[in-house]
This record gives sequence, structure tokens and C-alpha cells, in this order.
Amino acid sequence: MKRRLLLVAAAAMALCGFASAQQIIKLSTTTSTENSGLLAYLLPMFEAKANAKVQVISVGTGKALELAKNGDVDVTLVHARSAEDKFVAEGWGVDRRDVMYNDFIVVGPASDPSALKGSRDVVASFRKIAATGAKFVSRGDNSGTDIMEKGYWKQAGTNPAPARYISAGLGMGEVLNMAAELEGYTLTDRATYGAYRARTGLAVLVQGDPKMFNPYGIIAVNPAKHPGINYQGAKQLIEWITSPEGQARIAAFKPAGQQLFFPSAK
Repeated sequence: MKRRLLLVAAAAMALCGFASAQQIIKLSTTTSTENSGLLAYLLPMFEAKANAKVQVISVGTGKALELAKNGDVDVTLVHARSAEDKFVAEGWGVDRRDVMYNDFIVVGPASDPSALKGSRDVVASFRKIAATGAKFVSRGDNSGTDIMEKGYWKQAGTNPAPARYISAGLGMGEVLNMAAELEGYTLTDRATYGAYRARTGLAVLVQGDPKMFNPYGIIAVNPAKHPGINYQGAKQLIEWITSPEGQARIAAFKPAGQQLFFPSAK
């Protein structure tokens, strides 16, 4: 009996030692990578290989970069190249890598009051939305999508009437639900739309414009700025997600048979 108790105690201690050896990697990322189901598909394979647990904080790109700037995370995966370049140039991030891309689309009610269906010109479509007085629901949260949308309105040289422009301050999934309820248009990444299409009934109306290309990058937080971060863990995640194995895993992610992200690591 005594020997059995000693064996049980030894096994318990070994399990505790294994659990304590598991590293934590904190990742800030955009709502599109979370809402689409991509991270739930990708991360378990990496976690098993690295004996790690990736803690995901899913927010807009602006907030994701702010968390990284503050040293609240170890690594960030976002989609706003100008903001990413600024983040690295200011010394907050290191070793930025291309990971994947998808595209933005304009979606709206099937009735399509601004007659956008089939257009491949996002700026011209934004002008039509403003001219026809249709409703437009904006992220309004300084996310990568929000930054792109504001840029399109600037290029269009116009804006919807204030009463027809709803700045939600919410994630992409919530904005898609709002657009469906209000019978309005919105700009979305294709991946999140794919996850919400059935519940919203929104139609893809504008797609294929080169201006709507949507690249994603991953960046480690600079350990010189925040010595306490898990830089080695961040590097492991970056190396894996940009490796042939990680890239193949991204390409194989096809909910309902549709590829939502396309690998782009060099």
C-alpha cells in the first residue's frame, strides 16, 4: 500500500511538473481570425508541438497593436500594413512577417437599394451608397477594416448623410448582424462574412477590386521595450505559422468547402 501511494504521489508530481513547463504565449489579433474559426483550427497543432498555450485576445487591429505596444501580449497578428509598418518603425515590434491574405467585400440586403450588385469598383460603389441615401454600418473601432473603409470614403470624396451612417464601435460579426437588421451596407473581410452569412442573409455585392486586397502580418513585441514578454514563444509561433506546415494548414482551412485565407509567407 505504501509503495502504491508513493507511485501515485510521484505520478502527480510529474504531471504538475509537465503542466508548469507549458509556456504561455499571449497573442493579440483581429476579430476576423477568431470569428472565422481559423485560430481554433490552427493553434492546437502549434500548441502540441511547442508545449504551449496561446492566449488569444481578439479585438480590432488598432487595439491589437496598442496591446502589443503596452507589452500586454507577446505577439500580434493583424491586417493594416501602414499601421504595422509604423509600429515596427517606432521600435515596438520586430521580425514582421507576411502570413496570409484574403479580401474585403461590400455586402448588403438582397434588395440592394443602391444597385451595387456586380460592381468591381469599391470607390464608385461608396459614392452610389452616399448618393442614394442608403444606410451604411461602419465598424468605427479603428480596426484594419475600419481604416480601409475610411480610406475608401476619402477616395470617394463624399460621405453618407450622418443619419444614414451608423458608427457601431463593434467587431465585424456584430456589425454584420446590425447591417442585416437595418437593411444597410457594410464593408467586411470575406472570412467573417463566410461565418455569418447564413444568419444574416446579407449578399455579396461588390468584390474583386484590387483596392480590397487584405494582407495579414505577424509581429513579435520588441523585448528591448518590454523585457518581461515571452519573446522566444513569440518567435516560435512566428516561425511555425510562416513555415511550410503552418502555411499548408492555413490553405487547408475551408469551412463549407470555401478557402477563406491564402498563405503568403516568403
